[in-house]
Amino acid sequence: MKAEWRLRVTKCDIDKISKEANISKIVAKVLTNRGIKKVDEVKKFMNTSLNDLYDPFLIKDMEKGTDIILDAIDEGKKIVVYGDYDADGVTSTTILYKALLKLDANVKYYIPDRESEGYGMCSDRITTLKEEAAEVILTCDNGISAIEEIKLAKSLGMQVIITDHHELPFVENEGEKKYVVPDADAIINPKQSDCPYPFKLLCGAGIALKFVQALYIKLGIDEKEAYEFIEFAGIGTICDVVDLIGENRIIAKHALKMISKTKNLGLKSLIEVLGITGGEIKSYNIGFMIGPCINATGRLDTAALSVELLMCEDKEKAEELAKKLYELNKRRQEMTIKNVEEIIEYIETSELKNDRVLVIYKQDVHESIAGIVAGKVREKFNVPTIILTKGKNMPKGSGRSIEEYNLFEELVKCKELLDKFGGHPMAAGLSIKEENILKLRQKLNENCKLTENDIIPKIKIDKRIPLSIIDYIFIDELEKLEPFGKGNSSPLFAEKNIEIINIKIMGKNQNTLKLTCKMNKKDTIDAIAFNKVEELKEILKEKHGENYMKILNNPIGLKLDIIFYPSINEYNGHKSKQLKIKDFRISKELNNK
Repeated sequence: MKAEWRLRVTKCDIDKISKEANISKIVAKVLTNRGIKKVDEVKKFMNTSLNDLYDPFLIKDMEKGTDIILDAIDEGKKIVVYGDYDADGVTSTTILYKALLKLDANVKYYIPDRESEGYGMCSDRITTLKEEAAEVILTCDNGISAIEEIKLAKSLGMQVIITDHHELPFVENEGEKKYVVPDADAIINPKQSDCPYPFKLLCGAGIALKFVQALYIKLGIDEKEAYEFIEFAGIGTICDVVDLIGENRIIAKHALKMISKTKNLGLKSLIEVLGITGGEIKSYNIGFMIGPCINATGRLDTAALSVELLMCEDKEKAEELAKKLYELNKRRQEMTIKNVEEIIEYIETSELKNDRVLVIYKQDVHESIAGIVAGKVREKFNVPTIILTKGKNMPKGSGRSIEEYNLFEELVKCKELLDKFGGHPMAAGLSIKEENILKLRQKLNENCKLTENDIIPKIKIDKRIPLSIIDYIFIDELEKLEPFGKGNSSPLFAEKNIEIINIKIMGKNQNTLKLTCKMNKKDTIDAIAFNKVEELKEILKEKHGENYMKILNNPIGLKLDIIFYPSINEYNGHKSKQLKIKDFRISKELNNK
């Protein structure tokens, strides 16, 4: 489906913001497009400071939760950090476990097995932990939905502190939501309506960081010592795809600086295995390289391997673990590609292609990759997608959505068909009896209010700019807007009628385009487009018929409109300007022969 191009429009005095904040007009326009319109907000965004982190005690129950842990440390009680198997869960577990060890706590950590226990707390595991003499459970990145499990823990005499960031569960009665939370000793989750904390979008690792800050303050330790954990919190923040604004931006930006010079043996080894040494680590490296390796352990082995890597203090062991993570991720990638291709073919040859909400049951999908597969299929069709696979006791899976569709709330409307579910507006996990799958598909589609326009992908362009203005100073200023991600997307620019003087097809799979574009009468710039070879062939074929191969080999007169992001390409010590292409189309003004 071809995307619709939209130029962002904002009503602001760009000249004034540019002058007073001492930034270029283009960067001022990019920031106002993201809702950052006041000069003081712009300055704060451009100059992130750890001093701008909020007081952790503003979070509801932080006082209560840290008191319980400090008393447990004093009394030698056994504390269990109960984490999760994704990158956010792994990093938040590492933060809490490492900090509590430093405070001489009697502590262990536990991360559930994805296949046998699933997400969140498990009643059988709680019973086992009690048998192992656990007295205090400290959750991270989970717990807010564990009503029955925490009830069990309390009945067994354990204290429970929840640190979580997920949406609160609720029941709906005549259109009114009534939130239901577990009967824990302390619930530390800024999403509670009566929590006064000013920033509601922290991930699990961000909240774990705040918890450690609060512990240190109470013990009279300089809270800045807690900043050693920022590199872990930054990985969780970027990988959990929370909005990279406010505190999340501060954490992520400072984490990237730390990771680029990390002293953590595990991270260092993983960076070396991935071949991203010798330069600054960017959000892309975390989100698409480091994060997936951490996630792969929880998908295909045990996430405890990732915690072990981040805790490792032996160089040889760290190298061994890093290689294992890399190989697991490679295997996960191969499994993902195979399943995505099979599911897309199935959808395109069945009545499912007409659905506004895709619900696919494919028994042989490894349940650990259901969410990734759902995301890839969603990208292809731009509709909410749920991928279900054969679970241990019943089918289970994951869903990924589009901005116009709140998947979590739509699943709430179908809760009578579900055994268990939870998540966010954009992502959810669920388990369901096989006989209810078709009913779920039908009900979600009957309730769906997405219009034809809603499901057309939209690409939002920050500004139209001529290629001739792109220089190293301009690119450097754009890079100061890093880290990019949800809430702070990479800036996108566009230009029309760009003359293409050479086309090269590259890559192991011959799916990468390298276009040589004219900047002005004498200068050119290379532009890279990943996975766009077939698309270019198709639009050229549509325009020129069977002669399209001649244009590919000799693009004289070919002009394209392109959407791009300017960047620096470094290869063998050589630097050059480069455009990363998001989308392209043949220029309407074109009159090719």
